[in-house]
Amino acid sequence: MPLLVTEALVLHMSDYLESSRILRVATREAGVQSVVARGARNSRKRFGSAVDLFAVGQAQIEMRPGRDLHTLVAFEVARSQPELASDLARFSAAAALAECALRVMHEEAAPIVYDGLIAAYATLIRCSGHETVSTTIGALWRLVRDAGFAPSLQFCAECHNPVASDLDAHFSHVAGGVLCADCASRALAQRRLPATARQAIVNWMDENDTELSHKQAQSHQRLLREFIAQHVTSGRPLKAFASWEANGLS
Repeated sequence: MPLLVTEALVLHMSDYLESSRILRVATREAGVQSVVARGARNSRKRFGSAVDLFAVGQAQIEMRPGRDLHTLVAFEVARSQPELASDLARFSAAAALAECALRVMHEEAAPIVYDGLIAAYATLIRCSGHETVSTTIGALWRLVRDAGFAPSLQFCAECHNPVASDLDAHFSHVAGGVLCADCASRALAQRRLPATARQAIVNWMDENDTELSHKQAQSHQRLLREFIAQHVTSGRPLKAFASWEANGLS
């Protein structure tokens, strides 16, 4: 069976039998893979003592063609990133990011998505307090963009005419972005998007952070959740996102 050696990030883990774990890892060369780490709860030789949630390192995966679950032969940890679990706001944000990554990534190489995810966690580690929310919203919008679901923010998502950036606009999740006045008059479902809010999303896409009030953060989280639900989740609830949305602003 072929051996895949790749950079990897642990996005989800669960205990399996008495001594093993099943991990879902984002890899640079093969997208998201489900692997069983046999004896991981007992063996430090093959997996190290820091193979935990959000750990980054080099994975050796024995690929099983035609199977959904592969075998993790070894994992050499480069960064364990315990800071993400040391603060409730950071942890809930990191979990929401992991959940969304598992929805947009598949079993094929997506190096741009992977690199963006690694960068997002590295930035999140340095956040504290309310800035964690803005940083995570930006990371999630870039994740959506890198996965090919970027919203149209400067041109009408229906007729593709420009929409002036200094004006409030109508935003349609179904259409995939802002609408001009004519298209908005015919749209069945839409929400008003203030010009400042639209600019904030543009800033995040350009990797520039944006300061938000508590109310603004709530509105951006809701808009993002609704957009992801429309284009990514296939109707499945985002439980970690919901927890982050409910608790991340406290």
